[in-house]
Amino acid sequence: MAVTKKAEGVAKEKKKGGFRETVLLLVLGVGIALLLQAFVIGSFYIPSESMENTLLINDRVFVNKLAGDPARGDIVVFKGWRTGEDTIKRVIGVGGDKVVCCDSKHRISVNGTPLDEESYLYPGDFGGGDKFSVTVPAGKLWLMGDHRTASADSRAHMDEPGGGFISVDDVIGKAVVRYWPLSRGYLFSTPETFDKVK
Repeated sequence: MAVTKKAEGVAKEKKKGGFRETVLLLVLGVGIALLLQAFVIGSFYIPSESMENTLLINDRVFVNKLAGDPARGDIVVFKGWRTGEDTIKRVIGVGGDKVVCCDSKHRISVNGTPLDEESYLYPGDFGGGDKFSVTVPAGKLWLMGDHRTASADSRAHMDEPGGGFISVDDVIGKAVVRYWPLSRGYLFSTPETFDKVK
């Protein structure tokens, strides 16, 4: 009888130990997930049509917060122009670049090189609309949506104090994958047209 009570006590201790381990692992997992969300990977929801058809309303993307300085062609999430809201656009020009709209074929050019943007521009859309010519200051970016006629991007903020540019420091991270909906999962890469820009 004493043996049975002892065995019951051992079983209870094992159950307690197992429960403690489960809780500890759960807390540790949540802590790691929160750290990753804060410093490494972020998930962002697409609220508007400004990046169609690359990104549709309600799509979700993972953003790498440790990707380093943005490059031409990257899709980035940043603190927006007026409200500081998270905003997503494509980098067209980086510090030192001259971005001009538009040539006779309605193409944007960067440092004199016209961009062939058909691979990501909204079908039937065009490079830029109203003519402009800007030189991107050091540490700044010129950003545009892929659905140019529906995007309030750098062009829409040219008359504001910042001239439409966004600071590299305001970039949260680079979009690396569209993960939702699953049927439209896609790993982003830099469009080849930007390889030609010097």
